[in-house]
Amino acid sequence: FKKIPKKIKDAIFFGTEGENIPFKYNFGTKNNRKDFVGIIEIIEKRYKETASDFMKLEYEKYMREVHCEECHGRRLKKEALSVLVGGKNIVEVCDLDIESIRAFFTDLKLNKRDKMIADRIIKEINERLTFLINVGLSYLTLSRASGTLSGGESQRIRLATQIGSGLMGVIYILDEPSIGLHQRDNRKLVQSLKRLRDLGNTLIVVEHDEETMMEADHIIDIGPGAGEHGGDIVFQGPVKKLLASDSITGQYLSGRMKIEVPHKRRAAKKEKLSIIGATHNNLKNITVELPLGIFICITGVSGSGKSTLVHEILYKTLAKELYGSKDKPGAHKEIKGMENIDKVINIDQSPIGRTPRSNPATYTGVFDVIRDIFTMTQEAKMRGYEKGRFSFNVRGGRCEACSGDGMIKIEMHFLPDIYVPCEVCHGKRYNRETLEVKYKGKSIADVLNMTVEEALSFFENIPQIRNKLQTLHDVGLSYIRLGQPSTTLSGGEAQRIKLSTELSKRATGKTLYILDEPTTGLHFEDTRKLIEILQRLTDSGNTVLVIEHNLDVIKVCDHIIDIGPEGGNKGGMVVATGTPEEVTKMEHSYTGEYLKKVLE
Repeated sequence: FKKIPKKIKDAIFFGTEGENIPFKYNFGTKNNRKDFVGIIEIIEKRYKETASDFMKLEYEKYMREVHCEECHGRRLKKEALSVLVGGKNIVEVCDLDIESIRAFFTDLKLNKRDKMIADRIIKEINERLTFLINVGLSYLTLSRASGTLSGGESQRIRLATQIGSGLMGVIYILDEPSIGLHQRDNRKLVQSLKRLRDLGNTLIVVEHDEETMMEADHIIDIGPGAGEHGGDIVFQGPVKKLLASDSITGQYLSGRMKIEVPHKRRAAKKEKLSIIGATHNNLKNITVELPLGIFICITGVSGSGKSTLVHEILYKTLAKELYGSKDKPGAHKEIKGMENIDKVINIDQSPIGRTPRSNPATYTGVFDVIRDIFTMTQEAKMRGYEKGRFSFNVRGGRCEACSGDGMIKIEMHFLPDIYVPCEVCHGKRYNRETLEVKYKGKSIADVLNMTVEEALSFFENIPQIRNKLQTLHDVGLSYIRLGQPSTTLSGGEAQRIKLSTELSKRATGKTLYILDEPTTGLHFEDTRKLIEILQRLTDSGNTVLVIEHNLDVIKVCDHIIDIGPEGGNKGGMVVATGTPEEVTKMEHSYTGEYLKKVLE
């Protein structure tokens, strides 16, 4: 294609208006002459006409966003941009980070008349900017697209808006506001929450963060376990009383239970991955070496460049090299040592499926073996039932009223869709004839309704099923049901199902696992179980790379790469590298400063 003349390339891409290209039909003798509209027009037409989100994503692989040639991405016309305040137009001000904007308005020199006009406005601007800085968002620019913000960042922006409104007598409900926050910024967030309380409001916070819990006026601890084993109020009252109680939360907060620091750190293999000359987003032309065969933590304050380095550069480059991915990696010179990796697996908290049809049994592959067992029963053989009879994805054995979903989707148009149990099969997914086939007295619907714990003892003599269920049990998911719709699983549960699936595979020892904040939504006890899994994956010779703020995870890893020192333009540099003990001795590392307290 490189050797084709530009004129012909243009014809292929943009068409041949008025040229009447001769062509021949493959399935006939008829010759014809016609204009060719061009590949780009064909893709654009299909993109606009398709109703399928999947196909839209497929066509988007051939597109990229570029700045408008007229305004160069500034969005406004020349007249609006010619209005200057303090020598800057509105776009130049909004492109600064929040801390720089506050400094700009603080240092703004105005004459007496302008000061009278702008005084109230500048006061409001400074107050709002201060709120954003107080909840740890000083590194964001005001022009940042909202779609690029993390869940924690969006929540904290809404929180800053509420503090700024100065309302009283309101009940605020916050779900994990500390997501994505470094310990340094956590204190600022707690202070902001207290300020809201002091105005005369009530704050109900769902949280696992130790510092936030210790600062609460009243704690309600729900448990004692998860799923089937939870749902009770274990404790409610002041924090001091919780510390003395038998609740698992109280035992961790008081230090009676804790995640132990390993006695010995692993030594890295000789091979390593080197990211050279990373300059994407705020990264300052850095070179980062990742020793292989160990457990690595990438740390640093929010917005320091951790996700840019790991996801935009490392993961996208490896995915392109190993799997032919079309995603364009972030700006960097090269990555050396890619031959030492044969697989890269990004284990995030996205759902394991987007419909009630997907569930832990189908995702882990255990459902295939269960269907084989039902096919081998005497009853199934007598009736001539094949394996497909026990699938709820194909016609034959499933309930046709709900197409095997067990639920009927009711579209609410302007509200989220709701699911109600099917009136024919009552949520069992299968028709009456299929449910008459029993294995050890249980139908296939009964098996899907079992918890992992129940299924473990039920299938204890079938190694193929028992081994996969055992890994689900080991990752702390003994309470979930095999057929539980994926739409009802939390992000942490979905992530641990993915981890258990990886654990049950045979290790090559050359796999790189990438996890971004895996402790989001996890209790101390769940974090302990998660760490055990990550250690098991590393013990098989693989490399585990985790972006994390949780000190319990950071203190047990083998190697730390601390990015910073601040967020935004003041970040993007390597501040410290080494074992957790070595990082605590390094100046300018906020992570080392907080890590010192937990390692003492």
